[in-house]
Amino acid sequence: MKKFIKSFIPPIMLSIVKKYKKQTWQGDYNSWQESQMDSTGYDGDEILNKVKNSLLKVKNGEAVYERDSIVFDEIHYSWSLLAGLMLAYKERLNVLDFGGSLGSTYFQNKKFLDELDNVSWSIVEQEHFVDVGKKEFEDNRLRFYHTVDESVAIQQPNVLLLSSVLQYLEKPYEMLDEILGNDFEYILIDRTPFSRQQKDIIKMQVVPEYIYKASYPCWFFDEGYFNKYFIEKGYRLIESFDGADGKSQDYYFKGMIWKKDV
Repeated sequence: MKKFIKSFIPPIMLSIVKKYKKQTWQGDYNSWQESQMDSTGYDGDEILNKVKNSLLKVKNGEAVYERDSIVFDEIHYSWSLLAGLMLAYKERLNVLDFGGSLGSTYFQNKKFLDELDNVSWSIVEQEHFVDVGKKEFEDNRLRFYHTVDESVAIQQPNVLLLSSVLQYLEKPYEMLDEILGNDFEYILIDRTPFSRQQKDIIKMQVVPEYIYKASYPCWFFDEGYFNKYFIEKGYRLIESFDGADGKSQDYYFKGMIWKKDV
């Protein structure tokens, strides 16, 4: 599992907010490696520090909401994702947030989570994110782990959250093959891009320079195959919904709520 964690690229996917410049995607590319050759890469410490400083403002009450290192003066809820979290709560809600940064989705929904009696939120991330998370953000509810196995052994999550993460893995289905062996009751997916070409394609994502200067590979999935994969793993699609990152004539973003068939 560690090889997958090391392959994370922190998600820099902003919602369509008029005062911000949209990021762009270039391609299609024939392979992940081909896209990597055109990509400039990124400074992990720069990303980490920006996210940390923004989320500390949220934690300390100096800002209301953070997404992708940008702070906002109001929370931009994914109401469908929140509905999935509430649906999964049956005496307990134990979430494994795979690639969850320093807790962006946790803090986004904290007002509602605080109304529930038995909640744990585990984040599995890159090593340097986990180290900062443990030092600056961890408490009796929010925990950080280096591996899925470690999180599962300690927290026994019933929900797997995959928000803006699958598209940044070189081999996302191989990662899913491994992680879904833990038999989660619910899988919540959000901010995931799909191609209108009815096949998986690879593009290069170009991050706006006001965030930082970087570009890197990004999958756009074939939704038909994507859904078939989860069905064959024994999950039933309860609902799908539009993602916050928009759509065009070439692609669209979606989220999904999957439940394990008994």
